[in-house]
Amino acid sequence: MADVSHQGAVVDLTDEQLRARRTAKWSVPDEVLPAWVAETDFALCPEVAEAVQRSVRDGSTGYPPPDAATGLPEALAGYASSAWGWEVPPGRVLAVGDVMSGVLLALTTLCDDAPVVVPTPAYPPFLDVAGLAGRRMVAVPLDPDCPTAVLDLDRIDAELAAGARTVLLCQPHNPWGRAFGRAELEALRDVVVRHGARVVSDEIHAPLVLPGAAHVPYLTLDGTADHAVTVLSASKAWDVPGLKCAQVVVGNDADAAALRGLPLVANHGLSPVGIAANLAAWTRGGPWLAALIERVDANRRLLGELATERLPRVRMRPLEATYLAWLDARAYGHDRPAAVALERARVMVNEGTTFGDGGTGGVRLNLATSPDRVREAVDRLAQAWEHAG
Repeated sequence: MADVSHQGAVVDLTDEQLRARRTAKWSVPDEVLPAWVAETDFALCPEVAEAVQRSVRDGSTGYPPPDAATGLPEALAGYASSAWGWEVPPGRVLAVGDVMSGVLLALTTLCDDAPVVVPTPAYPPFLDVAGLAGRRMVAVPLDPDCPTAVLDLDRIDAELAAGARTVLLCQPHNPWGRAFGRAELEALRDVVVRHGARVVSDEIHAPLVLPGAAHVPYLTLDGTADHAVTVLSASKAWDVPGLKCAQVVVGNDADAAALRGLPLVANHGLSPVGIAANLAAWTRGGPWLAALIERVDANRRLLGELATERLPRVRMRPLEATYLAWLDARAYGHDRPAAVALERARVMVNEGTTFGDGGTGGVRLNLATSPDRVREAVDRLAQAWEHAG
């Protein structure tokens, strides 16, 4: 078994160990190299693993306690202050089962019954959550030929003028790989305020900003407290989505009261074991996260070198955050390049079409793995796209 005792280190797992986890990423045939869904190929952060094991030993498998009894709001507030300079009042933090259930809760409880603007390509659940909330989704596609992935503020302005009342923001963005700067977010704020709209900001990737970029929490901007909701979790960075815990942060007491006043069934699925994992991540998981970011940073440089050599027709924008790289493979002439890669070379990457408008011809590649698997993934993609007969 892998040695997971070294604190602050990322430990690679073997293919056999990863398949033994029985989670989504490696639940593929043995001959397939999985480089798709957002799971890491590393052993758990030791501090998180120890907290989860202790939680189970203590029998913490019943219903979760009230937020005020968990220490989780205070733990998130401490991390947010240290990492991003964001002073979060613990009383405005609500624990939920996962980020998307928090997004759904915000849409149905705090947002007007009106269309929801979603910049695309987008995290696939974003394409469905507005409909689940009884709202119509309005896609604002990214220009695939734009050298930098930026918000189309003119189009967002037009959609809000036409009646949309919520912008569903992913920042840092998945799959664009952007960590939006303060000026860009302030410009979005100005558009939203002008139309009396709201922003629901999914910031699950905030701990995964890479060197050279920075995360700006939307709620740290002046003038956002009365229209913004942030949802985040330790689940993506520390790879514990199956433990079911995320946090909703609101900007004012009235929104907090509205969420806390909902019937119990409106906010279910939160796990005490997930609370323990998030507590450990926010308070003691920093050294391991730093090692993870160092690995992803090295892998993004490696991917750039390999793509230049082996996939010369692929275009990539700079990856600023997340461990999920977007490869524009349209030059190879396939509308579904991921399907071609799976069929011809047995490598699984995410198909661009699943991310909505603007995703055709692209794939998403997971870099939270070993350098050897990055090399093999690029070799297989080259086999599928460059050398196919």
